[in-house]
Formats: sequence, C-alpha cells, structure tokens
Amino acid sequence: METTYDVIVVGAGTSGMMAAISAAEQGANVLLIEKNKRAGKKLLMTGGGRCNVTNNRPVDDLIAHIPGNGKFLYSTFAQWNNFDIMNFFESQGVHLKEEDHGRMFPVTNKSKTIIEALLNRLKELGITLLFGTRVEKLIHKEGKIYGVRTEFEEFDASCVVLTTGGRTYPSTGSTGDGYKIVKKVGHTVTPLYATESPLISEEPFIQEKTLQGLSLQDISLSVLNQKGRVLTEHTMDLLFTHFGISGPAALRCSSFINKELKKTEEPVTVSLDCFPAKTKQDLIQELTAKSKMSKKTLANAWHGFLPERLLLFFLERLDIEKQTGQQTTDRQVQDFVQLCKAFTMTISKTFPIEKSFVTGGGVSLKEVNPKTLESKLVEGLFFAGELLDVNGYTGGFNITAAFATGHVAGMNAGQRS
Repeated sequence: METTYDVIVVGAGTSGMMAAISAAEQGANVLLIEKNKRAGKKLLMTGGGRCNVTNNRPVDDLIAHIPGNGKFLYSTFAQWNNFDIMNFFESQGVHLKEEDHGRMFPVTNKSKTIIEALLNRLKELGITLLFGTRVEKLIHKEGKIYGVRTEFEEFDASCVVLTTGGRTYPSTGSTGDGYKIVKKVGHTVTPLYATESPLISEEPFIQEKTLQGLSLQDISLSVLNQKGRVLTEHTMDLLFTHFGISGPAALRCSSFINKELKKTEEPVTVSLDCFPAKTKQDLIQELTAKSKMSKKTLANAWHGFLPERLLLFFLERLDIEKQTGQQTTDRQVQDFVQLCKAFTMTISKTFPIEKSFVTGGGVSLKEVNPKTLESKLVEGLFFAGELLDVNGYTGGFNITAAFATGHVAGMNAGQRS
C-alpha cells in the first residue's frame, strides 16, 4: 500500500467523509483512515436511523440553534452551508424531504442511503480507504505536519484533517482519541460536557414514577439560575420518564443545566409552562367557566383541560382533587393556573457524555483559523466536526456543522497540499 499522500483524513464519520471528498475535489491524493471496520457508524444512528441530514433554515437561524460557539461557523457557512449539503446529496441521486421544524431527511427514511452516497463519491474520486486502523500520533516538527503514525505504520502527508468525533456513544468509535492526539501537539481542549442529554431528577414524584411515560406537546421548559432568572427556554415536546425528563425540550436545556451544575454544584431548577401560548388570565377564565356552577369534582369538571394524569397530579398537589366546581374558590383556581404555567422541579444531573447525543467542549477555537479551520499552532493540521468546541441542538444542526466544517477543512487542506 502507498504510504505518501497529499492529505490524510483521520476518522470516517460525517465530517471525515466530507473532508476527504472535498480535498479530493481539489485534486489532492487522499487517504481516509478509520479505526472501525466501516464508515459512518454513528451517522447510521442519527435521526432514529433515518438520518436527519440537515435543516433548511437561513444561516442566521442555523447559528441561533448552535448555542455552543455557533458564531465561529459564520466563515464556514459563508463557504459551504446547509443548502450546499442538500445540493450535494441531490447531485448524488439522493432525494430529500422536509419534515417539521425544517428537518431534512432522505426520502428512503434510511441513514444507509446517506452513507452509501458518501461512499460512492469517495470511490468515484479514487480516495484510498483504510479501515480497522487506529492513528496513534501526528508526525510533526518545528510547528509543521509531516504525516501520521498508526499502530502499524507511518503515512506521510503535508496536510492532515482530524475528524475523530467527540466522546458520545463510544461504541461507534467516538472514544475521545482525537483529544489526546491534539494535546500532544500543544492544543488546548476545553472541558468536555454532555449536551442534548436527558435530565435526571430526584423529585419524589419522579422516583415514584407518577408521571412516567406521559408525553406533552408544545410545552415550554425554562432553566432558571439561582436567582430565578431564565437562562434558556424552549417550546417543544417533553416526556416524563422513570429517571426524570426527556424529549426535545429537555435535551435542548441540558447544556445550560450542565454549565449551571458545574458553577453552583447545586441541583438546577427547571420550570414547565403547559400553556405557553395562553396567559394566566385566559386560563383562569377558561377554568372558572368550566367549574363555576358544576356539581362535578374538578377532575370531571376540568376533564380534557390537561392530560388526565397531569390534571390529577396538579389537583392532588393542591389537595383539591375531591372538591366540586361549586366549592372551588377564585384563589384555588389561580393556584392551579400557577402550577400549569410555572411548575418547577429540580434536576440533579444529566446523562453522562457517553450516553448523550452531543459532546460539548473540544479543541479551543482560539487556536483554530475560522476561515480555513487550520490550526494556528501546527501548519498543515486541520480540524472538523465534533472534535471542535462547537455544539448545537438536535434537529439537523450538529450534522450540518459536521458536514460543513468537514467540507471547508478538506477544501483548504486540498488547496494547501
């Protein structure tokens, strides 16, 4: 096997395959090294196995959905963005469809379709693929890259693109190898933390599984700091589980919760608004009209106002579940509405990084050129994907960042080599 190339890409995930394609499109002779026996192992799992390949929002909106240093990606998205991702797959014969919140999926509903398209393009461009091989270190001298050393042999190249991923789902190969490699060449890795992660609570009603399995649509979930100020708020769906809460609204709050937990070392309060589109006054009028003259218990008089289990849970909290509508005071209606609009619970932790969707933290962006994604410390070394200290919400935002940074890093490595 040949041992000298123009560009070596380490890691055949989302950003790695795209980096190799992009570098080869610049005319570079490219080697793509992957420690797994096949490419795109984590990509296969995305979007519930259907692969939420990108999101079709405008770039400013994309950045807003990447709370972890999204602004760093302005230069990347100016060169290659979500619409380029869509065009790339259409040009490979993969038709995409739009679902809720701008999420784009292959029409086949299979992640395999996306991986096959990438592999076909790698083949078309004559890229050398080396599977089942772990890169152990970068070969560098006097601030310049000369290649990589694997567990078996050395490969020479004037440019190396590291796309080794984060530390989520280590079974897919994301075991944090890249962080060790970059530290050895003098790069800083910012503290790693779990993002897009389910939330764990020690609240008695969670421990007793009172609401386990209950899902709520279009609620608002806020994270509060110790002074009660809102740190972030998301209107999406929510699921109560045996350990706490999950679902899109909970996942989106997790990075803020982890940062707050680190700061205070105290449980963090979240506040649930079951009716974000209605005011307290609207709800008071609605409930008063339902119960004013009613001889039925509130559970019956207010039937359908909330999912039955949640309605009973709130009524029991206020000790009014056996009251009739006629017996209910204005104050009790107000207290019930207060629960509907601002039910608080404490979160003690999130799932660990290994069981979360996305890794927060990574290679410090102060040490990376935002235009080229080349290291400011080592000439010829480029970074892309989850290895960088960039993280977004689920919904196609992380994968968009991975494809786009992969393309831009590969393109610049290809041109440089």
